[in-house]
Amino acid sequence: MKTSRLLYLSAHQMSAYRWQSGELMSEGQFAATEPGHQDFTAYLEQNPKSVFSILVNVSEEGFQIETIPFLHGADRKAIIARKLGQLFFNAELTASLSLGYEKNKRKDERIMLAALTNNDFFAPWLQAIADAGAALSGIFSLPLLAPALLKKLQLTADQCLLLSVQDQSIRQSYFEKGELHFSRLTPLQNSSIGGIAQAFSGEAFKLQQYLASQRLIGRNQPIQAHILAHPGALKAIQNSCIDTTTISFNILDIEDCAKKTGLKIPPPDTHCEPLFLHLLIIAPPRIQFASDDQRHDHHLGQIRSALHGLGALVLLGCLLFSGKLLFDSYAINQDAGALRSEASLSRQRYSDIVKTFPPIPTNNESLRRIIDRYIELEKMSASPNGLYREISRALQAAPAAELDSIDWKVGGLDVAAVKATGQASGSSAIADDNEAVLVRGTLKLGANANARQMLGAFNVLVDALKANPKLQVEVLQRPFDIESGKSLKGGDTTLEDNKPRSFSLQVIRKIGS
Repeated sequence: MKTSRLLYLSAHQMSAYRWQSGELMSEGQFAATEPGHQDFTAYLEQNPKSVFSILVNVSEEGFQIETIPFLHGADRKAIIARKLGQLFFNAELTASLSLGYEKNKRKDERIMLAALTNNDFFAPWLQAIADAGAALSGIFSLPLLAPALLKKLQLTADQCLLLSVQDQSIRQSYFEKGELHFSRLTPLQNSSIGGIAQAFSGEAFKLQQYLASQRLIGRNQPIQAHILAHPGALKAIQNSCIDTTTISFNILDIEDCAKKTGLKIPPPDTHCEPLFLHLLIIAPPRIQFASDDQRHDHHLGQIRSALHGLGALVLLGCLLFSGKLLFDSYAINQDAGALRSEASLSRQRYSDIVKTFPPIPTNNESLRRIIDRYIELEKMSASPNGLYREISRALQAAPAAELDSIDWKVGGLDVAAVKATGQASGSSAIADDNEAVLVRGTLKLGANANARQMLGAFNVLVDALKANPKLQVEVLQRPFDIESGKSLKGGDTTLEDNKPRSFSLQVIRKIGS
């Protein structure tokens, strides 16, 4: 796992710290000289698996708030780059921060533009980092951490000043609604407690007058100045920093500030470097000055960490899924064993029951074939009910017809016997998968009915049967002989008015239709 290391760069030296579990541990100081740069390179090579963050506190910096049109994408980037080039010519370490949009029709965007302007000062340190292949997470400016400090200390005044001591200098910053608008660094000539107290008082009044001259605040507008001080220096600072009509002082106990921000070991004196380094870890500012090329190794480390995390997550998922499969396999094996035991007991009980049966005259295989054949024959068996219903339906359409007999048979109707009696003729053979009925009957229409009426009533019966396309109807005997060569006369029935006229039909249907 990567270790976080913090580098504090001032005008005179680079200080290295290791941050672990909320504590800062000093690991070395490197002067801004050629030997110091070489020692710093060796230090970087000794910690190849660390991620470094640089906190800069120098006077060669600039902050400017500008307003740009409402833009997006490449156009916005282009106009910000152009303004950075205009304000900080030839500066390599630049950054921008959006402060929101104005509440008017144009919705112009307010942008803070910042730069570290002394390229020659930063070049040796950055070259050492590049040569060592160290992962650089960013270059941060100390005044840009102050808004996070004000937020944690719950200092919510619309306009205020913040003064603090770092490496033999006093940092003075002006804030408006929690956002940094101006900051400058003043050398501390006298580092004694009394000298620090006098410097706080004098620099606060100078900053108030400068802001009024720049029309950032009103000339007689009162403003509050927050001062970070060690408890040992509180009395001296209170005696020097006396409230006036334009400035009121709020002296903050640095130990109380460290407790509120989570720093376990508070600074031993009024110098605030540990406090701001701790803020860099827990609440880094939204902007930093390193370019993408300078952060290349850090980006690779982030991608590598993301891939490792993804791989670990996939591995964990696979292990969980494998565990589930093992559990399911175990449960299935248990169920299978229980089923095998039940099956074995069932077979045993069946064998015991079979032993109680009386012996049969044949073996099981022959009995099984007989039963299977019986089931097939049962499925093939037919009933005359279907044909009976069809004939009944046809008789409803022909009330003059009366049936004398119905002979039903499945396949192979014996028509020869019918012809021998002289009651039917011209029947066709019947297939084995068909059923057939031989219908015999008479027509009774009364004494006044003639031959044509008799034939008409007979044809009604035949047509009613043929209405079902599944029936094959064949006339074996008509009420009258109307074969070709014979004529049908009205007088044929004169002598036999009371004699019924017989007919016979053959109706065939496929079994199961």
